[in-house]
Amino acid sequence: MQAKTPSESVTTITDIVLPGETNPLNNLFGGELLARMDRAASIAARRHSRRICVTASVNNVAFNKSIPLGSVVTIEAKVSRTFRTSLEIFIDVWIEDRESGERIKANEAIYTFVAVDETGRPVEVPAIIPETEVEKSRYDAALRRKQLSLVLAGKLSPSEATELKALFL
Repeated sequence: MQAKTPSESVTTITDIVLPGETNPLNNLFGGELLARMDRAASIAARRHSRRICVTASVNNVAFNKSIPLGSVVTIEAKVSRTFRTSLEIFIDVWIEDRESGERIKANEAIYTFVAVDETGRPVEVPAIIPETEVEKSRYDAALRRKQLSLVLAGKLSPSEATELKALFL
């Protein structure tokens, strides 16, 4: 199985915030943003693996900036790391300033997907080779996030979480 780069999975979705997608403060519902991010991440996972990919977890979501009615929202998703059958997808959410057109980072998230066959059984995915400094940083941090998740789920002993231990020793 040939390794791929994060750029091969890049998925960009741009849309506008409509009235039916907003809360009483006229900002995009958080759940609507989560759904948009999930779709973009799903496409990125599929582009990398060329398999059906299902959402395994939403590892982190930061709603740093509200997204007002009428905003142009761009969601950029790409694979940050792969494991045997899972893929971590890092998502950046941008909004455009209405007057200047400048892009402002509003939110980010990290999703985990699992590649499956037609019967729903997990299948192996290609490795990933990060190229840029940001990709390398996200790649390295993904192993720490995975180990933390496994420790919290009781599937990995804290003493075996070598990447996490390295942060504290």
